[in-house]
Amino acid sequence: MKQSRQENIIYLVVWGLLFAAPLLSLYVRTINDPNVVFDWAEVFVVWRKFAVYLLLFLLHNFFLAPLLVYKRKRVAYFSIMAVLLTVFIVFQCNNKPGDWHHRGPKPPRMEHPGRHEPPMDFEGKRPPKPDGEPRRMFRHGTPPPVIAEHQLLSIVVLILMFGANLGIKEYFRGRDDRRRLAKLERQNLEQQLEYLRYQINPHFFMNTLNNIHALVDIDPEKAKDTIRELSRMMRFVLYEGNKEGVPLSRELDFIRHYVTLMQLRYTDKVRITVDLPGEVPERQVPPLVLITFIENAFKHGVSYQHESFIEIKVSVEGERLTFSCRNSKAGKPTVDETKGGVGLVNVRKRLNLLFNSNYTLRILNETNIYTVELNIPLL
Repeated sequence: MKQSRQENIIYLVVWGLLFAAPLLSLYVRTINDPNVVFDWAEVFVVWRKFAVYLLLFLLHNFFLAPLLVYKRKRVAYFSIMAVLLTVFIVFQCNNKPGDWHHRGPKPPRMEHPGRHEPPMDFEGKRPPKPDGEPRRMFRHGTPPPVIAEHQLLSIVVLILMFGANLGIKEYFRGRDDRRRLAKLERQNLEQQLEYLRYQINPHFFMNTLNNIHALVDIDPEKAKDTIRELSRMMRFVLYEGNKEGVPLSRELDFIRHYVTLMQLRYTDKVRITVDLPGEVPERQVPPLVLITFIENAFKHGVSYQHESFIEIKVSVEGERLTFSCRNSKAGKPTVDETKGGVGLVNVRKRLNLLFNSNYTLRILNETNIYTVELNIPLL
């Protein structure tokens, strides 16, 4: 798996600052103290130490860390790390083998071999040691420490460097995984919405063509007007129905055309009331969501034996749209109607996918009246 560009930039900046630090430090010292001379040899000494850590970092970053972070080969990673740390410890311990014996220059050889103290004076006292004479750190025969303090610090720094490298890789890996998951979820959402839209469109046209078929024998002139209205509606469904959102004004025009088409079929015994706002904000709504409830009202709320009604109302308040549809019930509903047909089931799924819990849908199925109230945010 390739490293992200941001991750490489972080490494480049950090190591650049580390290698620039001795240069800046020596430069500041030369400015503050005129007796200090800028000496590249001093910088190279520090850089040689940094170079060891840089080589180990590159080995860990490009070869070892991917074993644990991307391939999850824990055994191989920790085995190689154990060998690498062992080699580093041996290298640190053997870097300066004579440092543990004493501090400072080696003391001068005594005049009397085997004696470690100067001879006593005539009063039986030993003269004090000169201030400049170094002192031994350990008595003769005492074994040196296995790891000195500065060597232990180097090992801790190396382990922290490897840990930071793993932490950065895990962060970027988690971020990339979240991005891929969000992309997959978005693609899945689009596929589900597309599937639901393709189910709603044939359902709508099937009901509309049934209405036109009934008008052909009853009133041919009304059937012609119905076909014209249907052509406008088909244009909207074909060109706007597959979009994520359509202008609210276009959706309301579609509702007006549909109601006009339905009114051509029914007599005055069916009271149809439509209350739509004349001016609406330039916002969007999901296409063909509201029409599903209106279709259901015409399908199950119109009776030819007695008077019936359909009341449709749309209002906009701030950033939200409120839709309500009330209709009389033509007769006793079937089992499928009480559960909701294909259109109602699909519109519920679409609302869940589009708005999650940021919407309210209230359906009140009373004895003689069926009421739908929907509140959704504008897109």
